[in-house]
Amino acid sequence: MNSVQRLSPDNFWQRTLKLGHDARGMRPYDLGLLLVAVALLSLGLVIVTSASMPTAARLFDNPFHFAVRHGIYILLAIAAALGTMQIPMNWWRQSSAWLLLAAIVLLVAVLVVGRTVNGSTRWLAVGPITIQAAEPAKLFFFCYLSGYLVRRYEEVTENLKGFIKPLIVLFVLALLLLMQPDLGTVVVMFATTVGLLFLAGAKLWQFFGLLITGLSAVVALIMFEEYRLRRITAFLDPWADPFGSGYQLTQSLMAYGRGNVFGQGLGNSVQKLEYLPEAHTDFIVAILAEELGFAGVLAVLAILLVLVMKALKLGNLALQQQRPYEGYLAYSIGIWFSFQTAVNVGASAGILPTKGLTLPLVSYGGSSLILMAIAVAILVRIDFELRMDGVQALSEHRREAGHE
Repeated sequence: MNSVQRLSPDNFWQRTLKLGHDARGMRPYDLGLLLVAVALLSLGLVIVTSASMPTAARLFDNPFHFAVRHGIYILLAIAAALGTMQIPMNWWRQSSAWLLLAAIVLLVAVLVVGRTVNGSTRWLAVGPITIQAAEPAKLFFFCYLSGYLVRRYEEVTENLKGFIKPLIVLFVLALLLLMQPDLGTVVVMFATTVGLLFLAGAKLWQFFGLLITGLSAVVALIMFEEYRLRRITAFLDPWADPFGSGYQLTQSLMAYGRGNVFGQGLGNSVQKLEYLPEAHTDFIVAILAEELGFAGVLAVLAILLVLVMKALKLGNLALQQQRPYEGYLAYSIGIWFSFQTAVNVGASAGILPTKGLTLPLVSYGGSSLILMAIAVAILVRIDFELRMDGVQALSEHRREAGHE
Protein backbone atom coordinates (compact mmCIF):
# COMPACT_ATOMS: atom_id res chain seq x y z
CA MET A 1 0.00 0.00 0.00
CA ASN A 2 1.56 3.36 -1.01
CA SER A 3 1.45 6.63 0.92
CA VAL A 4 -1.38 8.12 -1.15
CA GLN A 5 -3.62 5.12 -0.50
CA ARG A 6 -3.03 5.36 3.22
CA LEU A 7 -4.53 8.86 3.32
CA SER A 8 -8.33 8.96 3.39
CA PRO A 9 -9.95 11.04 0.61
CA ASP A 10 -11.81 13.38 2.99
CA ASN A 11 -8.69 14.69 4.66
CA PHE A 12 -6.28 14.27 1.76
CA TRP A 13 -5.67 17.97 1.16
CA GLN A 14 -5.55 18.93 4.83
CA ARG A 15 -3.07 16.23 5.86
CA THR A 16 -0.96 16.39 2.72
CA LEU A 17 -0.51 20.14 2.82
CA LYS A 18 0.17 20.14 6.57
CA LEU A 19 2.77 17.36 6.47
CA GLY A 20 4.29 18.62 3.23
CA HIS A 21 4.67 22.08 4.76
CA ASP A 22 6.29 20.59 7.90
CA ALA A 23 8.88 18.71 5.89
CA ARG A 24 9.57 21.61 3.48
CA GLY A 25 9.74 23.90 6.46
CA MET A 26 12.49 22.59 7.12
CA ARG A 27 12.84 19.86 9.61
CA PRO A 28 12.01 16.22 8.94
CA TYR A 29 11.80 15.62 12.72
CA ASP A 30 10.23 17.08 15.86
CA LEU A 31 12.81 19.47 17.32
CA GLY A 32 10.62 20.02 20.39
CA LEU A 33 10.73 16.32 21.25
CA LEU A 34 14.53 16.30 21.06
CA LEU A 35 14.81 19.47 23.17
CA VAL A 36 12.55 18.00 25.85
CA ALA A 37 14.70 14.84 26.05
CA VAL A 38 17.94 16.87 26.17
CA ALA A 39 16.47 19.09 28.92
CA LEU A 40 15.63 16.03 31.05
CA LEU A 41 19.09 14.50 30.51
CA SER A 42 20.75 17.81 31.44
CA LEU A 43 18.64 18.30 34.57
CA GLY A 44 19.31 14.69 35.52
CA LEU A 45 23.08 15.16 35.27
CA VAL A 46 22.94 18.25 37.50
CA ILE A 47 20.72 16.68 40.18
CA VAL A 48 22.51 13.31 40.15
CA THR A 49 25.85 15.10 40.58
CA SER A 50 24.52 17.07 43.54
CA ALA A 51 22.72 14.12 45.17
CA SER A 52 25.53 11.58 44.80
CA MET A 53 28.57 13.55 45.97
CA PRO A 54 28.55 12.61 49.70
CA THR A 55 28.05 8.88 49.01
CA ALA A 56 30.65 8.89 46.21
CA ALA A 57 33.18 10.65 48.45
CA ARG A 58 32.75 8.02 51.17
CA LEU A 59 32.72 4.95 48.92
CA PHE A 60 35.28 5.94 46.27
CA ASP A 61 37.10 8.92 47.75
CA ASN A 62 35.95 10.85 44.69
CA PRO A 63 32.82 13.03 45.01
CA PHE A 64 32.31 13.00 41.21
CA HIS A 65 32.45 9.20 40.79
CA PHE A 66 28.72 8.76 40.11
CA ALA A 67 28.55 12.03 38.16
CA VAL A 68 31.26 10.87 35.75
CA ARG A 69 29.59 7.49 35.32
CA HIS A 70 26.23 9.18 34.74
CA GLY A 71 27.85 11.43 32.12
CA ILE A 72 29.21 8.34 30.35
CA TYR A 73 25.75 6.74 30.49
CA ILE A 74 24.27 9.87 28.88
CA LEU A 75 26.82 9.70 26.05
CA LEU A 76 26.04 6.01 25.53
CA ALA A 77 22.31 6.80 25.61
CA ILE A 78 22.74 9.51 22.96
CA ALA A 79 24.81 7.15 20.78
CA ALA A 80 22.17 4.42 21.15
CA ALA A 81 19.42 6.92 20.31
CA LEU A 82 21.23 8.14 17.19
CA GLY A 83 21.65 4.54 16.04
CA THR A 84 17.99 3.76 16.75
CA MET A 85 16.86 6.71 14.63
CA GLN A 86 18.39 5.01 11.59
CA ILE A 87 16.26 1.86 12.02
CA PRO A 88 13.01 1.84 9.97
CA MET A 89 9.82 1.14 11.90
CA ASN A 90 9.21 -1.84 9.60
CA TRP A 91 12.18 -3.55 11.25
CA TRP A 92 10.65 -3.18 14.72
CA ARG A 93 7.32 -4.54 13.48
CA GLN A 94 8.82 -7.52 11.65
CA SER A 95 11.20 -8.34 14.52
CA SER A 96 8.66 -7.99 17.36
CA ALA A 97 8.43 -11.77 17.98
CA TRP A 98 12.24 -12.06 18.09
CA LEU A 99 12.42 -9.10 20.46
CA LEU A 100 9.95 -10.83 22.77
CA LEU A 101 12.10 -13.97 22.68
CA ALA A 102 15.16 -11.84 23.52
CA ALA A 103 13.28 -10.38 26.51
CA ILE A 104 12.47 -13.87 27.83
CA VAL A 105 16.07 -15.04 27.31
CA LEU A 106 17.41 -12.02 29.21
CA LEU A 107 15.01 -12.56 32.13
CA VAL A 108 15.91 -16.27 32.33
CA ALA A 109 19.63 -15.50 32.06
CA VAL A 110 19.48 -13.02 34.93
CA LEU A 111 17.97 -15.72 37.17
CA VAL A 112 20.71 -18.18 36.22
CA VAL A 113 23.86 -16.05 36.14
CA GLY A 114 22.67 -12.67 37.41
CA ARG A 115 24.28 -10.51 40.05
CA THR A 116 22.46 -10.06 43.37
CA VAL A 117 22.35 -6.58 44.92
CA ASN A 118 20.33 -5.70 48.05
CA GLY A 119 18.57 -9.07 47.95
CA SER A 120 17.40 -8.77 44.32
CA THR A 121 18.88 -10.60 41.32
CA ARG A 122 18.27 -8.12 38.51
CA TRP A 123 21.61 -7.48 36.83
CA LEU A 124 23.62 -9.24 34.14
CA ALA A 125 27.35 -8.53 34.20
CA VAL A 126 28.96 -8.58 30.74
CA GLY A 127 32.59 -7.64 31.33
CA PRO A 128 32.61 -4.07 32.68
CA ILE A 129 28.99 -3.55 31.56
CA THR A 130 26.05 -4.28 33.88
CA ILE A 131 22.61 -4.68 32.29
CA GLN A 132 19.33 -4.58 34.19
CA ALA A 133 17.38 -7.16 32.19
CA ALA A 134 13.95 -5.74 33.09
CA GLU A 135 14.59 -2.51 31.16
CA PRO A 136 14.95 -4.00 27.63
CA ALA A 137 12.22 -6.52 28.54
CA LYS A 138 9.73 -3.66 28.96
CA LEU A 139 10.46 -2.09 25.58
CA PHE A 140 10.61 -5.43 23.75
CA PHE A 141 7.28 -6.53 25.23
CA PHE A 142 5.63 -3.28 24.13
CA CYS A 143 7.02 -3.80 20.60
CA TYR A 144 5.50 -7.30 20.59
CA LEU A 145 2.17 -6.14 22.02
CA SER A 146 1.88 -3.37 19.40
CA GLY A 147 2.54 -5.90 16.64
CA TYR A 148 0.00 -8.33 18.11
CA LEU A 149 -2.69 -5.64 18.19
CA VAL A 150 -2.07 -4.93 14.49
CA ARG A 151 -2.17 -8.62 13.48
CA ARG A 152 -5.08 -9.63 15.71
CA TYR A 153 -7.07 -6.42 16.07
CA GLU A 154 -10.45 -8.00 15.34
CA GLU A 155 -9.77 -10.93 17.70
CA VAL A 156 -8.77 -8.56 20.53
CA THR A 157 -11.84 -6.36 20.15
CA GLU A 158 -14.40 -9.06 19.28
CA ASN A 159 -13.66 -12.16 21.36
CA LEU A 160 -12.11 -13.19 24.65
CA LYS A 161 -9.53 -15.54 23.12
CA GLY A 162 -7.72 -12.78 21.24
CA PHE A 163 -7.84 -10.57 24.32
CA ILE A 164 -6.34 -13.26 26.59
CA LYS A 165 -3.36 -14.26 24.38
CA PRO A 166 -1.15 -11.19 25.06
CA LEU A 167 -2.03 -11.47 28.76
CA ILE A 168 -0.57 -15.00 28.81
CA VAL A 169 2.71 -13.56 27.47
CA LEU A 170 2.56 -10.83 30.13
CA PHE A 171 1.94 -13.51 32.77
CA VAL A 172 5.08 -15.43 31.73
CA LEU A 173 7.21 -12.26 31.84
CA ALA A 174 5.64 -11.30 35.19
CA LEU A 175 6.57 -14.69 36.70
CA LEU A 176 10.19 -14.28 35.59
CA LEU A 177 10.28 -10.74 36.98
CA LEU A 178 8.73 -11.75 40.31
CA MET A 179 11.42 -14.40 40.73
CA GLN A 180 14.07 -11.63 40.79
CA PRO A 181 11.93 -10.13 42.57
CA ASP A 182 10.80 -6.96 40.73
CA LEU A 183 7.16 -6.15 41.39
CA GLY A 184 7.60 -2.53 40.28
CA THR A 185 8.39 -3.47 36.67
CA VAL A 186 5.47 -5.93 36.62
CA VAL A 187 3.10 -3.16 37.75
CA VAL A 188 4.39 -0.77 35.05
CA MET A 189 4.06 -3.42 32.32
CA PHE A 190 0.57 -4.36 33.50
CA ALA A 191 -0.60 -0.72 33.61
CA THR A 192 0.81 -0.05 30.13
CA THR A 193 -0.85 -3.21 28.76
CA VAL A 194 -4.22 -2.25 30.26
CA GLY A 195 -3.96 1.28 28.86
CA LEU A 196 -2.94 0.09 25.40
CA LEU A 197 -5.70 -2.52 25.18
CA PHE A 198 -8.20 0.13 26.24
CA LEU A 199 -6.97 2.58 23.58
CA ALA A 200 -7.00 -0.22 20.99
CA GLY A 201 -10.74 -0.66 21.54
CA ALA A 202 -11.11 -3.59 23.95
CA LYS A 203 -14.61 -3.96 25.32
CA LEU A 204 -15.29 -2.27 28.67
CA TRP A 205 -16.12 -5.54 30.45
CA GLN A 206 -12.80 -6.98 29.29
CA PHE A 207 -11.00 -3.84 30.43
CA PHE A 208 -12.57 -3.79 33.89
CA GLY A 209 -12.19 -7.56 34.26
CA LEU A 210 -8.48 -7.29 33.52
CA LEU A 211 -8.10 -4.31 35.86
CA ILE A 212 -9.83 -6.07 38.77
CA THR A 213 -7.90 -9.30 38.19
CA GLY A 214 -4.58 -7.43 38.02
CA LEU A 215 -5.24 -5.41 41.16
CA SER A 216 -6.30 -8.56 43.01
CA ALA A 217 -3.07 -10.29 41.95
CA VAL A 218 -0.96 -7.35 43.15
CA VAL A 219 -2.76 -7.32 46.51
CA ALA A 220 -2.19 -11.08 46.86
CA LEU A 221 1.52 -10.70 46.01
CA ILE A 222 1.83 -8.02 48.68
CA MET A 223 -0.05 -10.00 51.33
CA PHE A 224 2.00 -13.18 50.86
CA GLU A 225 5.44 -11.51 51.00
CA GLU A 226 6.41 -10.15 54.38
CA TYR A 227 8.85 -7.52 53.09
CA ARG A 228 6.23 -6.15 50.68
CA LEU A 229 3.66 -6.03 53.49
CA ARG A 230 6.16 -4.11 55.64
CA ARG A 231 6.55 -1.59 52.82
CA ILE A 232 2.78 -1.09 52.71
CA THR A 233 2.44 -0.63 56.46
CA ALA A 234 5.43 1.74 56.43
CA PHE A 235 3.88 3.71 53.57
CA LEU A 236 0.55 4.06 55.42
CA ASP A 237 2.22 5.33 58.60
CA PRO A 238 5.98 5.83 58.19
CA TRP A 239 6.22 7.76 61.46
CA ALA A 240 5.17 4.68 63.43
CA ASP A 241 8.69 3.29 62.90
CA PRO A 242 10.82 6.25 61.70
CA PHE A 243 14.14 4.48 62.34
CA GLY A 244 13.07 1.10 60.96
CA SER A 245 10.67 0.25 58.15
CA GLY A 246 9.61 3.88 57.73
CA TYR A 247 13.13 5.36 57.73
CA GLN A 248 13.57 5.94 54.00
CA LEU A 249 10.16 7.50 53.52
CA THR A 250 10.40 9.77 56.58
CA GLN A 251 13.78 11.08 55.39
CA SER A 252 12.28 11.67 51.94
CA LEU A 253 9.33 13.56 53.42
CA MET A 254 11.76 15.71 55.42
CA ALA A 255 13.51 16.61 52.17
CA TYR A 256 10.18 17.64 50.63
CA GLY A 257 9.33 19.69 53.72
CA ARG A 258 12.66 21.54 53.75
CA GLY A 259 12.33 22.39 50.07
CA ASN A 260 9.23 24.55 50.47
CA VAL A 261 8.42 26.56 47.32
CA PHE A 262 11.82 27.48 45.89
CA GLY A 263 14.14 25.11 47.76
CA GLN A 264 17.33 25.48 49.76
CA GLY A 265 19.44 26.12 46.67
CA LEU A 266 21.34 23.77 44.39
CA GLY A 267 23.86 21.74 46.40
CA ASN A 268 22.38 22.67 49.79
CA SER A 269 20.47 19.47 50.54
CA VAL A 270 20.94 18.02 54.01
CA GLN A 271 19.19 14.70 53.33
CA LYS A 272 21.72 13.75 50.66
CA LEU A 273 24.41 13.67 53.39
CA GLU A 274 23.65 9.94 53.66
CA TYR A 275 20.48 10.42 55.67
CA LEU A 276 18.35 9.41 52.68
CA PRO A 277 19.35 6.05 51.11
CA GLU A 278 19.31 5.79 47.28
CA ALA A 279 19.26 9.60 47.03
CA HIS A 280 20.61 9.68 43.46
CA THR A 281 18.48 6.80 42.10
CA ASP A 282 14.97 5.97 43.32
CA PHE A 283 14.63 9.09 45.51
CA ILE A 284 16.16 11.67 43.20
CA VAL A 285 12.92 13.72 43.26
CA ALA A 286 13.22 14.18 47.04
CA ILE A 287 16.65 15.83 46.61
CA LEU A 288 15.30 17.84 43.69
CA ALA A 289 12.44 19.01 45.95
CA GLU A 290 14.81 19.94 48.79
CA GLU A 291 17.24 21.90 46.62
CA LEU A 292 14.90 23.45 44.03
CA GLY A 293 11.60 23.25 45.89
CA PHE A 294 8.08 22.79 44.59
CA ALA A 295 8.93 25.00 41.61
CA GLY A 296 11.79 22.71 40.55
CA VAL A 297 9.70 19.55 40.86
CA LEU A 298 6.84 21.18 38.96
CA ALA A 299 9.22 22.21 36.16
CA VAL A 300 10.59 18.67 35.74
CA LEU A 301 7.10 17.15 35.81
CA ALA A 302 5.92 19.71 33.25
CA ILE A 303 8.76 18.71 30.89
CA LEU A 304 7.90 15.03 31.35
CA LEU A 305 4.23 15.85 30.69
CA VAL A 306 5.19 17.53 27.40
CA LEU A 307 7.13 14.38 26.42
CA VAL A 308 4.19 12.11 27.27
CA MET A 309 1.67 14.33 25.46
CA LYS A 310 3.88 14.39 22.36
CA ALA A 311 4.03 10.56 22.43
CA LEU A 312 0.24 10.23 22.74
CA LYS A 313 -0.38 12.86 20.05
CA LEU A 314 2.07 11.07 17.76
CA GLY A 315 0.25 7.79 18.39
CA ASN A 316 -3.06 9.39 17.44
CA LEU A 317 -1.58 10.90 14.26
CA ALA A 318 -0.06 7.55 13.26
CA LEU A 319 -3.43 5.81 13.62
CA GLN A 320 -5.08 8.52 11.51
CA GLN A 321 -2.53 7.88 8.76
CA GLN A 322 -3.20 4.13 8.81
CA ARG A 323 0.05 3.24 10.60
CA PRO A 324 -1.38 1.22 13.50
CA TYR A 325 1.89 -0.39 14.64
CA GLU A 326 3.59 2.99 15.01
CA GLY A 327 0.48 4.37 16.71
CA TYR A 328 0.24 1.62 19.33
CA LEU A 329 3.98 1.71 20.02
CA ALA A 330 3.92 5.50 20.52
CA TYR A 331 0.92 5.09 22.84
CA SER A 332 2.71 2.41 24.87
CA ILE A 333 5.84 4.56 25.27
CA GLY A 334 3.71 7.49 26.43
CA ILE A 335 1.80 5.37 28.97
CA TRP A 336 5.02 3.72 30.16
CA PHE A 337 6.79 7.06 30.79
CA SER A 338 3.76 8.61 32.50
CA PHE A 339 3.06 5.67 34.80
CA GLN A 340 6.71 5.17 35.76
CA THR A 341 6.98 8.89 36.57
CA ALA A 342 3.84 8.69 38.70
CA VAL A 343 5.16 5.67 40.63
CA ASN A 344 8.62 7.20 41.20
CA VAL A 345 7.31 10.58 42.38
CA GLY A 346 4.43 9.01 44.31
CA ALA A 347 6.78 6.68 46.21
CA SER A 348 9.18 9.44 47.24
CA ALA A 349 6.28 11.73 48.27
CA GLY A 350 4.54 9.05 50.36
CA ILE A 351 1.55 8.78 48.03
CA LEU A 352 2.43 5.22 46.90
CA PRO A 353 4.42 2.34 48.44
CA THR A 354 8.16 2.40 47.80
CA LYS A 355 9.11 0.86 44.44
CA GLY A 356 12.53 0.65 42.80
CA LEU A 357 11.68 2.55 39.62
CA THR A 358 13.73 5.36 38.11
CA LEU A 359 12.49 8.78 37.01
CA PRO A 360 12.62 8.65 33.18
CA LEU A 361 15.78 10.23 31.71
CA VAL A 362 16.65 11.82 35.08
CA SER A 363 17.64 9.19 37.69
CA TYR A 364 21.06 7.56 37.85
CA GLY A 365 21.16 4.16 36.14
CA GLY A 366 22.71 3.09 32.86
CA SER A 367 20.21 0.47 31.63
CA SER A 368 17.16 2.63 32.34
CA LEU A 369 18.73 5.74 30.82
CA ILE A 370 19.84 4.02 27.62
CA LEU A 371 16.56 2.16 27.06
CA MET A 372 14.46 5.27 27.63
CA ALA A 373 16.67 7.24 25.24
CA ILE A 374 16.06 4.47 22.68
CA ALA A 375 12.30 4.78 23.33
CA VAL A 376 12.48 8.54 22.66
CA ALA A 377 14.48 7.84 19.48
CA ILE A 378 11.71 5.49 18.33
CA LEU A 379 9.23 8.36 18.77
CA VAL A 380 11.48 10.62 16.69
CA ARG A 381 11.69 7.93 13.99
CA ILE A 382 7.89 7.51 13.94
CA ASP A 383 7.47 11.27 13.56
CA PHE A 384 10.08 11.32 10.78
CA GLU A 385 8.33 8.56 8.81
CA LEU A 386 4.94 10.25 9.16
CA ARG A 387 6.40 13.49 7.81
CA MET A 388 8.02 11.63 4.91
CA ASP A 389 4.66 10.05 4.12
CA GLY A 390 3.29 13.58 3.75
CA VAL A 391 6.10 14.62 1.42
CA GLN A 392 5.64 11.51 -0.74
CA ALA A 393 1.89 12.07 -0.90
CA LEU A 394 2.41 15.69 -1.97
CA SER A 395 4.94 14.65 -4.65
CA GLU A 396 2.55 12.00 -5.98
CA HIS A 397 -0.29 14.50 -6.16
CA ARG A 398 1.86 17.05 -7.99
CA ARG A 399 2.94 14.41 -10.52
CA GLU A 400 -0.68 13.40 -11.09
CA ALA A 401 -1.71 17.05 -11.44
CA GLY A 402 1.09 17.59 -13.98
CA HIS A 403 -0.15 14.71 -16.15
CA GLU A 404 -3.73 16.01 -16.25
